[in-house]
Amino acid sequence: MDRLFNIIRNQFIDVIEWTDDSRDTLSFRWPDEDREIKNGAQLIVRESQLVQFVAAGQFADLFGPGKYTLTTENIPILSTILGWKYGFQSPFKCDVYYLNTRLFTGNKWGTANPVMMRDPDFGVVRLRAFGTYDFRIVDAPRFLKEVAGTDQHFRLDEFQDTMRSRIVSVFTDALARAHVPVLDVAGRYAEMGEALLPVINPAVREKYGLEISSFVLENVSVPPEVEQAIDKQGSMRAIGNLNDYVKYQMGLGMGQGGDSGAGAAPAQMAMGFAMAQEMMRGMQGSMAPAHGLGTQAAGGAGQGMLGGTPSGQGTARVEEQGPNAVPGRGDATGTFSGAAVAGEVAGLDGLTVLTPGQAAALLSVPEEDVMASIQAGDLKARKIGSAWRIARSALDEFLRG
Repeated sequence: MDRLFNIIRNQFIDVIEWTDDSRDTLSFRWPDEDREIKNGAQLIVRESQLVQFVAAGQFADLFGPGKYTLTTENIPILSTILGWKYGFQSPFKCDVYYLNTRLFTGNKWGTANPVMMRDPDFGVVRLRAFGTYDFRIVDAPRFLKEVAGTDQHFRLDEFQDTMRSRIVSVFTDALARAHVPVLDVAGRYAEMGEALLPVINPAVREKYGLEISSFVLENVSVPPEVEQAIDKQGSMRAIGNLNDYVKYQMGLGMGQGGDSGAGAAPAQMAMGFAMAQEMMRGMQGSMAPAHGLGTQAAGGAGQGMLGGTPSGQGTARVEEQGPNAVPGRGDATGTFSGAAVAGEVAGLDGLTVLTPGQAAALLSVPEEDVMASIQAGDLKARKIGSAWRIARSALDEFLRG
């Protein structure tokens, strides 16, 4: 009699539960071993689990974490599917699926082939991308229907191969809808991942029942011509700011070059920046060609004098003295045409701040004479580090005196 009772009892399921020690199971179909679930059976759902009942090919009741006694009251959908108008007393059969709802992190994705995107600057561009994403299951019926199917034990490795192409497809669609320029895609990975996440997430949830909690672009490869354009764009930005940078550095050096006390520092800084701006304007003006010099030199009839030599006749000898050439002296390296020297001097007319060498060239005297006047106090100049700078107004005052 006891043996018969055990046989009958083993034909029915009275406890349904599933424990999983692995870290890669997404869904698991509980094995009923051709047994039936009896009235009042216990259903145990642990944290990070969902249980989905499926009967007659239809999704029935869904259970979150907790312990349940299966009666007509807590399985209303199943009761409707199986036609229990007045409740059930006899055992029944249905499929029970456990789903793992924990966060699965660090899943890799990437484009096996280049994806096409349209860009306003470069037209149609092919690019490759790869990165990682984190996800969890949030819609059990949709995940079972679209991803896992009726597999007994659906694991992460099966999912990764299948999902990689799906993520790439959704990524491509999201990139097209977001209208992001190629230059931004190739240079701002972190921001791009965060920007695309709100676009990718609804599509993945609707199609596969998943929530993407993190979407990271680790690298985007673009064609060589696009890489060159990115490099040129960065260079142009640097050139655009170069003028301000040079003026700042020059002003800073001039402001710190004096020997006055700390109380004079603000005034020195202000004067330094003003002098730097004047020097920059003077250098820009010196780049413009001096009108009429070329014609005068070619005709050989110029009457300007530089170091006692007519600028339009023969040649003038110039000796190199460091960075500042002083006209009117012997030359060990060759000769320069009078027109070339005159052009150099004409370029100094626009400068408001001069070096001793430039002042010497403008006055047609040796640089030693200029330095001697500075040392004697006759010519006012300011020493910046180891170099001297002469304001044009100070030079004019020296000439008038």
